[in-house]
Amino acid sequence: MEVRVDLDRCEANGVCVGIAPDIFDLDDNEELVISSVRPPEDRWEDVRSAIAQCPRAALTEHP
Repeated sequence: MEVRVDLDRCEANGVCVGIAPDIFDLDDNEELVISSVRPPEDRWEDVRSAIAQCPRAALTEHP
């Protein structure tokens, strides 16, 4: 599985960073960075939570 961000939708609110800081981060320009687009299986519960709670629906899961 893969997680992707639509940077046109993302407002860098940081909700995902708060949920999974080992997967998501904000760079110096306040743009979202995904450290691993294919997170380990044991991190997917938090990744899915971040996807569900994204205020702009900018995160998506792909097979």
